[in-house]
Amino acid sequence: MAGPFNTSAPANTCSPVAIAKILGIETEFGIAGGPDQDPITASSIIVNAYAQRGVTHINWDFEGETPNVDARGLADLTAFAPVVETQLANTVLANGARLYVDHAHPEYSSPECRSPLEATRFDSAGEAVMRQAQRVANGSLDPANAITLYKNNSDGKGNSYGCHENYLVERSVDFTDIVRALVPHFISRQIIVGAGKVGAETDHSRAIRPDFQISQRAEFFEEVVGLETTLKRPIINTRDEPHGDAERFRRLHVIIGDANMSQYATAVKLGATALLLAALEDQGLRGFPVMPRDPVRAVRAFATDPSLSTTVECEDGRSLSAWDLQDQLWHVAERYVTASGGGAVAGADEVGFLLTQWRELLDGVRDDPMTVADRVDWVAKRRIVDGYRERYTLAPDDARLHAIDLQYHDLRPDRSLAARVGLRQLFDATAIAEAMLEPPPSTRAYFRGQCVKRFPDQIAAANWDSVVFDVGDGPLQRVPMPDPLRGTASLTAHLFEANSTAIDLLAALGG
Repeated sequence: MAGPFNTSAPANTCSPVAIAKILGIETEFGIAGGPDQDPITASSIIVNAYAQRGVTHINWDFEGETPNVDARGLADLTAFAPVVETQLANTVLANGARLYVDHAHPEYSSPECRSPLEATRFDSAGEAVMRQAQRVANGSLDPANAITLYKNNSDGKGNSYGCHENYLVERSVDFTDIVRALVPHFISRQIIVGAGKVGAETDHSRAIRPDFQISQRAEFFEEVVGLETTLKRPIINTRDEPHGDAERFRRLHVIIGDANMSQYATAVKLGATALLLAALEDQGLRGFPVMPRDPVRAVRAFATDPSLSTTVECEDGRSLSAWDLQDQLWHVAERYVTASGGGAVAGADEVGFLLTQWRELLDGVRDDPMTVADRVDWVAKRRIVDGYRERYTLAPDDARLHAIDLQYHDLRPDRSLAARVGLRQLFDATAIAEAMLEPPPSTRAYFRGQCVKRFPDQIAAANWDSVVFDVGDGPLQRVPMPDPLRGTASLTAHLFEANSTAIDLLAALGG
């Protein structure tokens, strides 16, 4: 029988080629207030407020962090990889997530999850973690220094911050095929999963003078493929940091996406992308739409046209809209599911739900956007903005409309407009509260989270693919976890039940 972290067992047996789409979301939260209005100080206060309440104090282990490795296998001398800031607040949570300061933002990186709906629940748990941290922090601050958090993607002054997705991909898939398959998806999916924005922040978008954009992030992208994440942002990020067995796995690090307040939008964003990646692994490029001739121009043009009528020229000479591209991609996913069942992404019921929701949102934004205002963030936000503007006869760039835009993303329940517009919920407060404290049982995050919860004083550090124990005698002991599908509840729960101390657990693992 394979051990709990043995990589000899296949990662996935439900599809002949596609491997399990382990996935998760990293969200940088907007932040305002704090002592001296310093965002780094305020972000550190937020992270420490959650950690020091006894929830966790485990350090993050930076071994294996390789932000400068390019998936194309070449060095881009004009690119600058993200800086790994080891000196800032950085910890591991009992649910297997990471909570830390990234540049000038508090960031919650969800644990690895086995399905899009599971990942959506743990993303919502991240919001709850931040709300609790905000309450604790503000309880110790002068009211004049109170901190406010926003789940958004720009500060209105030309600075954008990310909501990054991560997907496990078979290493043997050619990276050029990933680019070819997913560029049309990433530039067009904003029509159903965009968070919406009043006005524009970049020179090229301000020249168009849009009253409203369907995406918060689209205007900040400048390249088709590249390594960077904060400058010259690419539609396809080439960071090759698998956080696992590099011979078997690739982690596709997706930086082009909005932070959604709608749980349905988050689920469709994750589900659609995971299904397309599985289809690519299983069937190759067959059926995927052709690339636009200028993807960067296309993603910006689609963002500034809420009517969805804009078309762009593609490599085969046809002119297609964002809706056309999404329609073709939905059919790629639907044919894949019909042929394979889609088990690499989720169970049959969940895959069916995701396909149905993707289709409903796609047809809804074209035929009658108000029918999907309960699931599509940009539609819900635009309805509020347009109603307020018409009621008070405001100019499109009125500061009050920008304030409404920001307030939509406010994490305070009594101030959040997203909490008032009737967005459908996939998970209730009880399910989200459980996900704050319990790791997903279906990935190695279970082992990491259980160790943090049971043996906090014996863990020196942890990261995605290992846990480092300090049991007092002898050197530190690292438990490697190179396979995201090992270390699950089914493989390790009995070890925790049978071994009440870290020393006993390590002895059992060694045996």
